[in-house]
Amino acid sequence: MDQDWCAPTHRAPARPRGISARAVDHSARLSYTEDMDDLDIERIARQVFAAGRDRARFAPLRGDDAPATLDEAYPIQARVYALYEAAADAGPLGGHKIALTSKAVQELCGIDTPAYGAVFRDEVRAAPVTLRRSDFVHLGLEFEVIVTMAADVPSANAPYDHDSIADYIEACAPAFEIIEDRNADYGDLDAKSVVADRCWCYGAVHGPWATNWRNLDFATLPVKLYWNGKVVDRAVTGASMGHPFAGLAWVANHLYTRGRTLAKGEIVMTGSALKTRFPEAGDHVRYVIEGLGETELRIEA
Repeated sequence: MDQDWCAPTHRAPARPRGISARAVDHSARLSYTEDMDDLDIERIARQVFAAGRDRARFAPLRGDDAPATLDEAYPIQARVYALYEAAADAGPLGGHKIALTSKAVQELCGIDTPAYGAVFRDEVRAAPVTLRRSDFVHLGLEFEVIVTMAADVPSANAPYDHDSIADYIEACAPAFEIIEDRNADYGDLDAKSVVADRCWCYGAVHGPWATNWRNLDFATLPVKLYWNGKVVDRAVTGASMGHPFAGLAWVANHLYTRGRTLAKGEIVMTGSALKTRFPEAGDHVRYVIEGLGETELRIEA
């Protein structure tokens, strides 16, 4: 759920090169408040996990279950990831993502900042990939630049911007982010509930890694989205936050405020340049970033 996020209009691959096998500790030094204790976090996280496991329609957290702030949502999110690792064999985590980068979407969700999520390592796949529509309640795609980190990002140099964070990038590629919104009501959304529920992120499908990316102007690279052979959308890579590496820097700074760092080998999804789209069985989708490459996937029933 990133750039121009809109209401709907209509496993077992090899680990890609560059993705760390180290699990990401998402419980470390997260912000707690006086209004939500460990028992509350555990109870709500189990509720969120059960809804995802049972493929229940997404519903915002209400009443005593509702985190008051994003800072309250992140400890719930961390526990939800841990439950997926322990009870659903989904882990370990291998990377990070930025969500809700569009100002319009932030206003819709009642926040004034992007949001953070994580990515399970085994859900990051190299194209071409075929996804089964039946594996999802409501499958969505977003269209991004994905990066791998060449080195640990030192907290001593924080905060980062899109220029300074570039020194720590190993490779870049076009990518789809796989979204599962479980038929959410887009007229009744709450960012804190989305954050608690994995930020709706169910992986990525990326093209070949490019290590010779430094001469590319990522603020202006043209992108095209092909849907069943026809161009259905165009933009530039800078449509998300002005530059994809701005999203990467935001993730690094977010982790720094929580006593953590980006690590060598981890991947980061940097935000979508195009609006979210919702494929159906039979669709063939290609996302092309001029000068960087392309990624593709097919949808079967």
